[in-house]
Amino acid sequence: MAKEEKPLTGMTGPDGKEAPEAASQQSNPQQETQHLQAQLEEARAKAQEYLEDLLRIKAEYENYQKRMDREREEARHRLRAEVFRELLDILDDLELALQDPNRPKRGKSKQWADGVELIYRKMRNLLTRHGVEEIPAAPGQPFDPYLHEAVGMVETTEIEEGHIAEVVRKGYRAGNLVIRPALVKVAREPEGS
Repeated sequence: MAKEEKPLTGMTGPDGKEAPEAASQQSNPQQETQHLQAQLEEARAKAQEYLEDLLRIKAEYENYQKRMDREREEARHRLRAEVFRELLDILDDLELALQDPNRPKRGKSKQWADGVELIYRKMRNLLTRHGVEEIPAAPGQPFDPYLHEAVGMVETTEIEEGHIAEVVRKGYRAGNLVIRPALVKVAREPEGS
């Protein structure tokens, strides 16, 4: 049996040129390499696009979480302010009771009045512990629309126009949050002066 001869590839002929089959096989690996490199670049571009999408979504989610945390904190502050606002109304009533000139000075009635004063002090201390403080408002101070609410005008030459002439009700805040503005009357120059 005779051996079947296969054409040799990668061999040069007598003229020193590569056999046609070998040349076509060498161009295929080059084309294959170029094709694989193109696919690799395409995959890298796609991966970069996915990474950018992922980073954008992550940033959006982090911003969402921060916004939700901020909104929860603001809601908590508003709720606290509402509770404090209601307590301040009670504090005002206790303060009025303690300022009564007919306040009992002896006997069981005095003990009752002293008990009311003790409740007043405890409530003031409670509010102070929670950061609630009185808004500064006194005659002669400049009117601040963020801290004071004008409920009237007073014609006077003794106090500069646009300044507080009278405090009608105390105001309170907790940090930068105004729980209740101070109710004031504002000075203005008398007409015709």
